[in-house]
Amino acid sequence: MRFSRLRLNGFKSFVDGTDLLIEDGLTGVVGPNGCGKSNLLEALRWVMGENRPTAMRGGGMEDVIFAGAATRPARNHAEVTLSIDNAERLAPAAFNDADTLEIVRRITRDLGSAYRLNGREVRARDVQMLFADASTGSQSPALVRQGQISELINAKPTSRRRILEEAAGISGLYQRRHEAELKLRGAEQNLSRVDDVVEQQASQLATLARQARTAARYREIGESLRAAEGLLLWLRWNAAETMRSAAEEELRDMAQAAARADGIAGKSVETRAAAEAALPPLREEATVAGAVLNRQEAERDRLLDQEKRARGAIRSLGARIEQLDRDMEREGVLDRDAGETMRALEAEAAELAQAGQGHDARLAQLEAVAREAGEILTEAERAQGQRTEDTARLAARHQSAQRLVAEAKTRISKSAEAAEQAKAQLDQASAAAPQAEAGLAQASDAEAQAKAAAEAAETGLAQAEASRAEAQAAEAETRAARADVEGEAKALRAEVAGLARLVERSDGDGAQLLDLLQVEPGFEKALGAALGDDLKAPLIESRGATGWAELPGYDADQPLPEGAEPLRRAVAAPGLLGRRIAQVGVVAQDQGAALQAQLKPGQRLVSREGDLWRWD
Repeated sequence: MRFSRLRLNGFKSFVDGTDLLIEDGLTGVVGPNGCGKSNLLEALRWVMGENRPTAMRGGGMEDVIFAGAATRPARNHAEVTLSIDNAERLAPAAFNDADTLEIVRRITRDLGSAYRLNGREVRARDVQMLFADASTGSQSPALVRQGQISELINAKPTSRRRILEEAAGISGLYQRRHEAELKLRGAEQNLSRVDDVVEQQASQLATLARQARTAARYREIGESLRAAEGLLLWLRWNAAETMRSAAEEELRDMAQAAARADGIAGKSVETRAAAEAALPPLREEATVAGAVLNRQEAERDRLLDQEKRARGAIRSLGARIEQLDRDMEREGVLDRDAGETMRALEAEAAELAQAGQGHDARLAQLEAVAREAGEILTEAERAQGQRTEDTARLAARHQSAQRLVAEAKTRISKSAEAAEQAKAQLDQASAAAPQAEAGLAQASDAEAQAKAAAEAAETGLAQAEASRAEAQAAEAETRAARADVEGEAKALRAEVAGLARLVERSDGDGAQLLDLLQVEPGFEKALGAALGDDLKAPLIESRGATGWAELPGYDADQPLPEGAEPLRRAVAAPGLLGRRIAQVGVVAQDQGAALQAQLKPGQRLVSREGDLWRWD
């Protein structure tokens, strides 16, 4: 094997690319210590497959990369290229197709080494076998390093034998024999593992055989189970079909019963409609009675207050009269005791004359006040009598309602008695039935009569039950009507109390808008819905207060939706309410929702019942 060129790039001290040409003959490198002569030998050994860092005089294989100097930075990789002359075609068959073999080994930090032979990537083992077949290599004795001569002299017979084998050209055979031995050992290990796998597969085969027998048994049991399930499903289907037929018959019976119940319900609906038709007049009458009662109660309270004030005035006048009587008695006593001095008596007489000058006038005034109090008391008694008459009328209506309830209860009791009589007749018919069956041949006429009596009894029982249900329904409706009347009365009382609170004014608030309005009868709720709490706001004269202030009207008001009647036609209001009242319309209760979408900003619709629809 003939080397022709060695190229180093970044290998130890050869930071730049350096070519060493090995010509025919003897090629020598001469230089001082430290110039890199030993690095050339180490580069040869390294490119030929040396993997021991100690052979490269380093602690790691990456120490062969240029580590940097004071003026040069460190390199990240190192590369050595060895060119071999193969003109005689002595290389192995795999690499014997070129005249020159170029072996490149490149190492990169943290990535390891890579070999290329004539541009193709190869293994390190391939490069080592290439040199071993040529009786050389990285550990060949032909590569003499420092101190190796003394090592050869003192070498053991084994080391000397390696030198002789390499000289004889059989070191490659020993290398291949070593590889063959390694392969044989690997094959033996693989065979032992194959035996283990065969044994494992045999045990698995036995397990699978048991599982196959279990699966066959499972299939047999499954077929039996499916047959049993089929039989069970057929039995269930047969039972379900029988139940379906029975259910259909029951459904037909229930449909007939439902039809009969619908007829009864229709009659009940008619009865209810008649009762509801009679209910509005009663509600209106109760509303009127509640309103009258509230007015009477308010009038009674007012008269009681006046009577209390009159009685207080009478008591105060009586006290003054008694005081005057006591004064007169005291003056008389003084007059009788003043006989000693005439001068004092005359002075006291003059004083008595002066005091008695206004006594008659005051007495006449007190008598006039007493007469006025008597007239007020008479008027209060007359109003009290009117309230008593109204109370009596309401009590009569209440008694009438109670009488209706009593009549309903009487009807219920009569219906219960009729039901008991019908049940007794049915029991008698049932008792007569066995006797009629015993004498069927001799008493067929009696049996027919018994059946007719039983049917009549059942009819009477049904009628009695219906009458009882109607009586109960009538009683329930009467109670509901009474509860509705009482509820409406309570609602009216609450509304009156709320209106009373609404019209109350605190001291110093000024005149309220409510005091300046006059509303036509029937439009009170419409006005309340349109203005709401703004009715309680006072009139203001300055901008600093809160309330109603008079503003100039608009040049042209927005027209209300067609069909809406302006509220200002039914309300007499001051001019400061012009802006607000002009944009409020009165409509029927069923038209407000339809016209609401036509409202413009600021407009409102109200109904006489108190409903409100705003533009927003």
